[in-house]
Amino acid sequence: MPFLELDSQYRLHYQIIDGRSDRPWLLFLHEGLGSVDQWQDFPDQLCERTGCPGLLYDRLGYGQSSPLQRSRTIHYLHAYALQELPRVIEALIPGQPFLLIGHSDGGSISLIFGAERPSLLKGMITLSAHVFVEQVSLDGIQQAREAFTQGKLTSGLARYHGDKSETMFQAWAETWTSPWFRSWNIEYLLPAIEAPLLVLQGRDDQYGTRAQVDAIVDQSGGPATPLLLEGCAHAPHLEFPELALDLMSCFVNRVQTIG
Repeated sequence: MPFLELDSQYRLHYQIIDGRSDRPWLLFLHEGLGSVDQWQDFPDQLCERTGCPGLLYDRLGYGQSSPLQRSRTIHYLHAYALQELPRVIEALIPGQPFLLIGHSDGGSISLIFGAERPSLLKGMITLSAHVFVEQVSLDGIQQAREAFTQGKLTSGLARYHGDKSETMFQAWAETWTSPWFRSWNIEYLLPAIEAPLLVLQGRDDQYGTRAQVDAIVDQSGGPATPLLLEGCAHAPHLEFPELALDLMSCFVNRVQTIG
């Protein structure tokens, strides 16, 4: 199990998927309760279809990585996007072209990072990303909180996050439902994004509405394609894997051709 040591208390678990040297890397960023393993075999399948090498990692506080070291602030997604992610890229795939594939929190992190216009970023795919807080998000988190309190999520999360599960879950739930987080909004960053975007979301997403997709597509500075999946909730890549593989591999191949 490989780890990247960023400092004595900052160790990140990561996974590499082999691919062709002439293809861009696919860098997968997990959701707010996610980890490397919770992507299941989707990254392997997408890398196989596209020929691209892949990189997945557990952010600080998740999976097999080091636990959170301090309380979160309204800027926690910016910290992951602008502090942690660049260090991972520089350490593991320096000088390599890449695409970001981000689910939920990972999608928001992708957008924040993309607004910096990194030269080697060739495109981004967001799955159920957020750019502002909606009431439906808070309602969904409250339902998850109740399920966690009743023990319905505990064993599942512990399988992936071990003894960090409680801290990880509460950090996510308490941050998003705190009054001081209600003003979180990253729409102002979207016009700075130049890389092509594929914006996927389920029409039945329990954490966000079409307003998220519309905001990203309408305000992004580069080409952005929206796709809303019927009968799909918060995880398109797990609920409709074949459709997601088709859509995402076509996007990756198109970006590669343009690049």
